[in-house]
Amino acid sequence: NKAPRIFVRALSFSLDFSSSSFERILVDALNSLDLCPEHRKADNHLFVNLVSDFEKVVLDPVVVEQVVVDILKRHGDRVSSLGIVEVETKILCALSRDSLPISLRLVASNPTGYVHVMNTYVEAAEDNSSERIFKLIGGTKASLAGAGDSSWEGLNVNTPYPLTRPFDHQRRAALRSSDTLYCYDLPALFEAAVEQEWLKAAKNGSIGAGSRPLMVLYSTELVVKNANSASPDDWTIQDYLNGDLELVQVNRGAGANDVGMVAWLMELRTVEYPQGRQVVLIANDITHKAGSFGTREDVVFKLASEFAREKRIPRLYVAANSGARIGLADSVKQKFKVAFKDSSKPENGFDFIYVTKEDYVALTADRPRIQAEPTKYQGEEVYKVTDIIGSEPDLGVENLKGSGLIAGETSSAYNDIFTMTIVLGRTVGIGAYLVRLGQRTIQKTTASPIILTGYQALNKLMGVDVYSTNDQLGGPGIMYSNGVSHLAEPDHLRAVQAAINWLAYVPSHRGGLLPVMDIRGLDVIERPIGFCPARGTPYDPRMLLAGGEDDSGNWLSGFFDKDSFKETLAGWAKTVVVGRARLGGIPMGVVITENRTAENVKPADPADVKASEAVIQEAGCVWFPNSAYKTAQAINDFRTEDLPLIVFANWRGFSGGSRDMAGEILKFGAMIVDALREYEHPVYMYLPPHGELRGGSWVVVDPTINEDKMEMYADPDSRGGILEPSGISEIKFRAPDQLKMMHRLDDQLKMLDSELESSEFEDAKKEIEEQIKAREDALKPVYLAAATEFCDLHDKTGRMKAKGVIREAVPWEDSRAFFFYRAKRRMYEDNFVDQLKAIDPSTSREAAVNVLKSLYSGDWEDNKAVSAFYEQDLDKVNAKIGEMKKAAIQAKMDALKKELETM
Repeated sequence: NKAPRIFVRALSFSLDFSSSSFERILVDALNSLDLCPEHRKADNHLFVNLVSDFEKVVLDPVVVEQVVVDILKRHGDRVSSLGIVEVETKILCALSRDSLPISLRLVASNPTGYVHVMNTYVEAAEDNSSERIFKLIGGTKASLAGAGDSSWEGLNVNTPYPLTRPFDHQRRAALRSSDTLYCYDLPALFEAAVEQEWLKAAKNGSIGAGSRPLMVLYSTELVVKNANSASPDDWTIQDYLNGDLELVQVNRGAGANDVGMVAWLMELRTVEYPQGRQVVLIANDITHKAGSFGTREDVVFKLASEFAREKRIPRLYVAANSGARIGLADSVKQKFKVAFKDSSKPENGFDFIYVTKEDYVALTADRPRIQAEPTKYQGEEVYKVTDIIGSEPDLGVENLKGSGLIAGETSSAYNDIFTMTIVLGRTVGIGAYLVRLGQRTIQKTTASPIILTGYQALNKLMGVDVYSTNDQLGGPGIMYSNGVSHLAEPDHLRAVQAAINWLAYVPSHRGGLLPVMDIRGLDVIERPIGFCPARGTPYDPRMLLAGGEDDSGNWLSGFFDKDSFKETLAGWAKTVVVGRARLGGIPMGVVITENRTAENVKPADPADVKASEAVIQEAGCVWFPNSAYKTAQAINDFRTEDLPLIVFANWRGFSGGSRDMAGEILKFGAMIVDALREYEHPVYMYLPPHGELRGGSWVVVDPTINEDKMEMYADPDSRGGILEPSGISEIKFRAPDQLKMMHRLDDQLKMLDSELESSEFEDAKKEIEEQIKAREDALKPVYLAAATEFCDLHDKTGRMKAKGVIREAVPWEDSRAFFFYRAKRRMYEDNFVDQLKAIDPSTSREAAVNVLKSLYSGDWEDNKAVSAFYEQDLDKVNAKIGEMKKAAIQAKMDALKKELETM
């Protein structure tokens, strides 16, 4: 490439260092480059030298870093458009009043195209020489976040600029291979995503936005070492099986890996956890053997995932790979020969593959690389090869064993901790199964297919070029529509931001306290809900949850805090809506019924010439096989995220047609029961206004499935029963019963009945009967409606409450405040109950609640008052629990003492 590369030099004499002074010189330099007629749009370099009496000024390198990065962000688009890949800043300052002045070099680059990464160096004398070299400053953002490449470390300050920047080759390889990022650029993306959340919180006026820390991400790399070897970096899967390997936290430069799997322990200073929360990030290095899974990659993945499970912290996996590694024994490949049927006519075929006696001895000298049997070929003694073992690692089936290892680990991890996969490039074979086994998936919409086999292999298998891209097999059009991918995002940064946003609803560790947010300035807890559906009018159920604008453009509030509802699995099974939201700052999982008709589109398979796209209409308020499965999967996801769950139940039943019965509707409906039975956190079933819950759909969500955790409530205008009123009237209030009701209630009919009974003439009776028939026909519509209304009255909340199938009738307008205080109370109460059960596992929930009730003298049914009691008299409750724990320990000691005395 002979195109010119422009180096811009800017020299500034200023009295002090400030944000405005640096921005001024930066803009002047950009303006100068703009005027350059020969500049090209890539690989340009800007050097800013700030000269002044800064040696008398105390500056913190971290603060200087932040100032420079903030200004570069502000002018980021212009910097990129001018092709500037690095901005280098030199400044002279002192770290403290008593220290000597030092020269700082701040080098900012944007390798991902999304975020500037800063490396800060000091010009220092080499230990055994007078030469000045660059030394990386520890404790700066890049070094603590693990986001920089530290490529200038140890270089002479007069070293010429390199023709290419560090890791350009790897970044180009990742881009070319799967339109993805070099794995060591990922920490910078996570840092940028967390910073975006802080900026969003500040923009929205959140109370917590004022506590933003200067550093939002710290990371250390998790490296596998052999604890029992003089060469700790030299290990195999056999060392893992022997128990000799350990996972070590190290700070090392980017690209120091010799395994195609990289892991970090990251501490994220998020809006919900400004003091920090830990996550384990695992990523494929697609530049190492195409990101394939060999046994060493499997061991790194396994140990990093186990580390996350031990700490009970979230485990994120960034997928970009080519599946299990495939190899051949090169040592044998160079030596084997072919026994042709006729050596003069090789086109006639061959009998076997062999090696000479000399090669056989060489290949089996230290360890057998082949298995062979002696034979004769053309009068010479040779060895017919029966099995090739090879000396090279990771050639074939051993990689599948390693894949099984990490598949089992991921399945266990999903049940033990929060797991999520971010698909930023193609993921194949075992990579695809890891995606599904980890369940929660965010998929980049371009060049990130989730596939079992590449399209070229399928085309070869079928003998015709059916597929043209891998996206036809596993792109978002397939995986987002079938529920494998929960979210689809347009680029790498958006995908990482979606992951950070998802984590905002999840406790810092499994079983930990929920990240409850202070919503002052964002929303009000005790407010009426603005949106209320009209009977018989279809509406978007998301309006119930999040609110929205009416036809006049006026804002109508919803059930949850404003802008807190985040939907997932939106592309699949659209008759059910699931997601996460906050209620008064409390994160919750939510399931709600779609009451409008949805389309289920089944694409045509290009491999079947007779196939065509099928569009199936799915009615609202009905569970179909896909939506029942979606409901069960979402409940399981919420369970392993430790979220309380609210279900806005509005189902008339399950679809029981022959197609859906064949589509396993019974199986998926039963999965809902299984998921609720295993749920470990409070579950609130609520029948919304004009909603109805009938038949089998009531059965699968009834609180008796999990009495300790589940509660049911209903709006006064909702209904619950076995069949709809019109159906019940057809069975239990038929036409003869309606006629009896007419003759019992209608004065005219009663008069005609009396006349008929007293009449003695047949002609008169016949005339009266005709009048009765005419009157009955006239009254039928009214009395059919009355019969239906009579049946409907059996399904109202008054009867539900009287029969104890719901706890309470809660008006929709007031439901937000009611469920907030109920959820807050249960949050405290369940924690205390768990502590009491830990003291005595035989204690029932009812007995544990009675202990708490004995400490409170007010109205036990007042959720607001009881939650305030738990909050304000925490010491009183803890003291009671402490007493009971002490008494239980004393009772155990007495029992043991008595047992000893009888021995």
